[in-house]
Amino acid sequence: MSELLRDLWYFAATSRELKRGEMFRREILGEPVLLGRDNEGRAFAMRDICPHRAVPLSAGRIVENDGVQTVECPYHGWRYGTGDGVCKLIPSLVEGQPYEANRIRVRHFPTDEANGIVLVFISSDARFTGEPPPAPDFGLAELSEPKFIVHRIFAATMDNAVVGLMDPAHVPYVHNQWWWRPPSAGRKLKQKRFVPRDRGWAIERHAPSGNSLPYRVLFGGAVTTEISFMLPGFRWEVVENEKARVFTLTCLTPENENSTRITQVSYWRNSPLLDLIKPILIPAAGEFLDQDGRMVDLQNEGLKYTQAMLMIDDIDVQAKWYIKLKREWAKSREEQRDFINPIEPVTLKWMS
Repeated sequence: MSELLRDLWYFAATSRELKRGEMFRREILGEPVLLGRDNEGRAFAMRDICPHRAVPLSAGRIVENDGVQTVECPYHGWRYGTGDGVCKLIPSLVEGQPYEANRIRVRHFPTDEANGIVLVFISSDARFTGEPPPAPDFGLAELSEPKFIVHRIFAATMDNAVVGLMDPAHVPYVHNQWWWRPPSAGRKLKQKRFVPRDRGWAIERHAPSGNSLPYRVLFGGAVTTEISFMLPGFRWEVVENEKARVFTLTCLTPENENSTRITQVSYWRNSPLLDLIKPILIPAAGEFLDQDGRMVDLQNEGLKYTQAMLMIDDIDVQAKWYIKLKREWAKSREEQRDFINPIEPVTLKWMS
């Protein structure tokens, strides 16, 4: 399960993190990735290693070179285009020396910026320079600016982080606060219709569970919700009625084989009560993720001694789907064919 998928878009950063004329380093799929925004306002991403002497480019600066935005290495001043990673200047060269700067390239990652988040495309080909496939469309539409963002780093493989995220049975035990699922709510039968979606699945639109106190307070009775998942690790939930809409997007990005970044981005419109209580929502959302993180830490204690974990129906069907999707994605890349979603529509039941 642990193989990290490529030829896909991954969450890299929020738009707020990328300041004009600044850059920083982040690890994605075991690669050191330089993320920044050039002086013309464009987000960019490239491998954070200068091919000359392996110095991190994030220690350099963003400068203009003959009208082109570049990243300048702090060691010898080599400059690489923010738009393509191609070397534009080797300052130490003198006339007659044979080196052609534009034959040197830093790996460049295509970026897509929309709705306040920046995605990067990670190709299986380190020399990829073509047009990537379209970035995921989460259906955010007019929700262009996040209301708040929380993130955590879990000491977990991407697989364990995703499986934990999609687990429907842990909520009354791990997230049992009075404001979400107090123990007094008890366990109830859940019956949801699941359908295949692009590289994933969705719980079809339905009325929220009767024990979801926040939904009742914010929206009343006339409200629906829909939850979707897409490879490699995007989960989003839409809660809405005729007037208001709340959209929560959770992005999982593997830093490496044993560490996963979790970023939760929340949007809404026409919900003044949420605007009012936002100072309370931010720490509450952080605590929600921390509870999952503490459970991951406990799980790691067991995984020191065993890699075996049971999966039963129906609560673990989504985990099984995730494994099937991963295998099909890897196989479709290997066979150079279109991805075929192996998931069939089904109704799942569980107590929670």
